Amino acid sequence: MKEPPPRTKKGRYVNPHIHNIRRKRRDFVLWMLGFYRDYPFQRVKPGFTYPVPDTPFSPEKPSATWIGHSTYLVSIGGRHILTDPIWSNWCSPVPFVGPRRKRRAPVQLDDLPRIDYVLISHDHYDHLDRRTVDRLHARYPDILWVVPQGVKKWFLSRGIKKIAELSWWEEIHIDSAFKVTCVPSQHFSGRKTKDLNRTLWGGYVVECLLWDKTFYFVGDTGYNKYHFKEIGEHFEKIDLSLIPIGSYSPRKFMAPVHIEPKDAVNIHMDVGSKLSLGMHWKTFRLSEEPTDQPPYDLLYAMKKQNLDPSSFLAIQPGEKVNW
Repeated sequence: MKEPPPRTKKGRYVNPHIHNIRRKRRDFVLWMLGFYRDYPFQRVKPGFTYPVPDTPFSPEKPSATWIGHSTYLVSIGGRHILTDPIWSNWCSPVPFVGPRRKRRAPVQLDDLPRIDYVLISHDHYDHLDRRTVDRLHARYPDILWVVPQGVKKWFLSRGIKKIAELSWWEEIHIDSAFKVTCVPSQHFSGRKTKDLNRTLWGGYVVECLLWDKTFYFVGDTGYNKYHFKEIGEHFEKIDLSLIPIGSYSPRKFMAPVHIEPKDAVNIHMDVGSKLSLGMHWKTFRLSEEPTDQPPYDLLYAMKKQNLDPSSFLAIQPGEKVNW
């Protein structure tokens, strides 16, 4: 039996494979003062684009559309699933403060198909956005929200009651069509300083039972050599993985909780993903790497592992891919 996430005596969740996630006030100060600064990046060549194959798209087949940041619209058999939806222009508790959206969402919320399920990986403002949640609930009140342990009360406070709250390795069956399992990740939580790690974080593996398809939404995570190998061993196959490739510099500060492209490739291999798509880049500037750096570093990491780049794509917002 898989181990549940460990907690301190005061009820805060902790990561089992790393003790220092560098999220104390002094770490932020050191970052701002430049003590964690990385060496200069390998410069992206002018005109670089990630090699995405020109494959005909079929609306009849399972698909994934990148909306931006960690928001994907996954469609299969007439059902539609959103991951960590955010349509707001700011990912912060107060509008006009904090990181601002760099690119308009290519699909507006009002133009979405009927949304059946939403997966929430953790409660940070760029993944659990109040304004977006309120709009989605008003438009589609029958959405089932799948959230990590401790996050349910936030939804209840907003009058949203159709919620499935899961801990690591807990699973639910939905409409005899899907099995959703919450899986471990290495991250942290909290919308205020005093709330640090009071709620859980994680990813989800969704087994689409009627169509013999499986996809994995990684959520936010640092890399370790345990979690992802365990996920790969537990599930018979993973057809699609949605993996972060951005917000990774400076590494001394970001590495405990945010993977870089070479780590993303490790996760791709650890879980045996047939196709992976990048996320968590280009939408909000949350780190120091140049905006166009993640796909460049991803291609380099794929070539270093002698992997076909077409098995891990860095698509653009609004692009649709069959899986």
